[in-house]
Amino acid sequence: MCHTIKTLFFDFGVNPTVYELDQIPGGREIEQALARHGVAGDFPAGDFPVVFIGGNLVGGANEIMTLHLNGSLSAMLKRAGALWL
Repeated sequence: MCHTIKTLFFDFGVNPTVYELDQIPGGREIEQALARHGVAGDFPAGDFPVVFIGGNLVGGANEIMTLHLNGSLSAMLKRAGALWL
């Protein structure tokens, strides 16, 4: 997950599960599987991070920042049980 998005979640008090695909065995295969399942079709290929909230694909960094700026990210995190306040 890119540093900016990871920092944003930590600033919210959220403890995200992070898979650094470039640092784990099989990471390239996971990236390819995401692309096969249409993730790359939702935003530019290779656009990571790919963020899921509550098991739902939200998108990449641009989508997360847009949700944050329009005020809906915190509500989404609360609905997913990731944010308590």
